[in-house]
Amino acid sequence: MDTNAPINGSASPNVGGVKSGAAEPAVNPALAKNIESFHAVLKRMLAAGDKVSDLIFSPGRPPQVELTGELHGVPIAGLERLSSANIKAMADLMLFGNEQGSDVLDRKGSTDISYSVPGLCRFRVNIFMQRGTHAIVMRVIPTKPPNWQELNLPTGVVSAAELKNGLVLVTGPTGSGKSTTLAAVIDLINSTKRYHVVTIEDPIEFTHDHKLGTIHQRELHSDTPDFASALRAALRQAPKVILVGEMRDRETIEVALEAAETGHLVLSTLHTIDAAKTIDRIIGVFPKAEEAAIRTRLAQSFRRIISQRLLPRVGGGRIAAIEILASNSRTREYIEKGEKDGRSIVDAMADGEMEGMQTFDKELEKMIRGGVVTREVAMAYATNANNLALAVSDLDGAPPPAAQGERPPAEAVVEPDLVIEGLER
Repeated sequence: MDTNAPINGSASPNVGGVKSGAAEPAVNPALAKNIESFHAVLKRMLAAGDKVSDLIFSPGRPPQVELTGELHGVPIAGLERLSSANIKAMADLMLFGNEQGSDVLDRKGSTDISYSVPGLCRFRVNIFMQRGTHAIVMRVIPTKPPNWQELNLPTGVVSAAELKNGLVLVTGPTGSGKSTTLAAVIDLINSTKRYHVVTIEDPIEFTHDHKLGTIHQRELHSDTPDFASALRAALRQAPKVILVGEMRDRETIEVALEAAETGHLVLSTLHTIDAAKTIDRIIGVFPKAEEAAIRTRLAQSFRRIISQRLLPRVGGGRIAAIEILASNSRTREYIEKGEKDGRSIVDAMADGEMEGMQTFDKELEKMIRGGVVTREVAMAYATNANNLALAVSDLDGAPPPAAQGERPPAEAVVEPDLVIEGLER
């Protein structure tokens, strides 16, 4: 196969990281066949249900989809048991023409890219090495940014779009919906404010069209080498709002604080489980000698810490439990001086309901009483299960057990002559 032929943008606007708008030379027929076959696989997997969140390709397993938090195999003729060669061919296809992504994979053992299927959807892709073979996880990204009303976001989250400056963090484990929540806030700002917004992402997930606002989206590796340098550059690009995909290191956190202190609204994410751990994480990346100064800077610059956990809901699907810490004199004092007996962040949130604050356990109690989640599920996700059990002890019984979630069809077959040939990057 002649693998030196460039990819025609009409076949896929982002195959192997080639972005729309690039030159569109003639496509290699063999490569076009590979693309067609691969896209047939992706379409078949997405057809397994309307709540597919991730596609997973792992050696020795069939192609799998994650539906409402559980993995299900999708039977596809010729790919009943994926080989390492199958997965490498898929990885090479997505990385075709993307020298940066290929280099990162070779050097670091994993790489993040975005991938598009015209007329279908976009994916955030992580290709990684495990036990000497390739594996792939593809996060499904809807074609348009989420609407805050569809997500049923609480007032404490929605009101972040009205902030003029400061730091707003959305935290939670991987797959808890952090990027979705931030995209909804950005879309609300874009729809209601005549602001200049700059996003820095790895990779770009939701694409935002210009509405009342003007949005520029920068992607790591293709548009900028790292978060910190892009964030420093953003300070000279006159934005009102800056979205940083993730605060990964000390330098990025420091520049984000600087941006928040100089009149910008900065939104970002951290992989922490709640507000208290988020504060500890930020302070912990700096030397002990700087702790007092960082506590003061964080106390003065933060506006919201929004933490999320996705729970299985009764009847199938998942629902987000959201904790919100907002800035007021009490919470600023606790961050600056630290928590002590009788002075905890959780207590401040519990007492700050009128200011849009809420705790995980109070939201879980509401979900139990409303029959949205089972008592057993809520206890497993609670911050303090004993206190939650005491709060709902007046209930005679738990809500009905959850109904079975969606399952892929028993038989699902694409073209029997499906072949994805290996490619040389």
